[in-house]
Amino acid sequence: MITKITGTLRQIAEGCALIDVGPFQYEVLIPDFTRRQIQLSLAQSVSLFTIDYIDGNSARGGRLTPKLIGFNSEPEREFFEVFCSVDGVGVKTALRAMVRPVQDVARAIEQQDVKSLTTLPGIGPATAERIVAKLRRKMAKFALLVPRGTGEQPPAALDVVEETYQILVSLGHSPVDARSLLERVLSKPKASYQTVDGLIQAVYEQSQR
Repeated sequence: MITKITGTLRQIAEGCALIDVGPFQYEVLIPDFTRRQIQLSLAQSVSLFTIDYIDGNSARGGRLTPKLIGFNSEPEREFFEVFCSVDGVGVKTALRAMVRPVQDVARAIEQQDVKSLTTLPGIGPATAERIVAKLRRKMAKFALLVPRGTGEQPPAALDVVEETYQILVSLGHSPVDARSLLERVLSKPKASYQTVDGLIQAVYEQSQR
């Protein structure tokens, strides 16, 4: 299984990137939000976190073709896999739908904003309802992702963010307030929190100012 690919970005075509790695050139399928993140890196080294995908249907005598799907970060890759777990949302539908940043889609799911989800290509009202029903309680850590416009990595591990969020809610904060408190801390430049205790302490230090 190929989980990451690093090489020179040679070309971006519709829905895919061509990456040179030594004597080989790989075609990596990418959603639109990933394309926008790397489109200014032509002829430069890029790294994509990947998912193996077998395209085709052998049951119907079709050809099976191994393919790679790439993302700029591990959290984005994880979100894509979770998104694909919804009935009626396969890999091809998800690739087409992911035109907005992960955190934006995650917030729409968390807020049960079916109307917003139906603006994603290929996502109709019935599918949007299923997405909300299955995923709305799993979106907190993705909704708190820091945009990668400046190339910054998320300032805390997703599991740390998720556990801290759940603790804040259990202490009586509403989901909206808990996320707001975390966003204020995580948006600070060069912030880095590797433990739940450290992140909770930072949240309450921030709230007392």
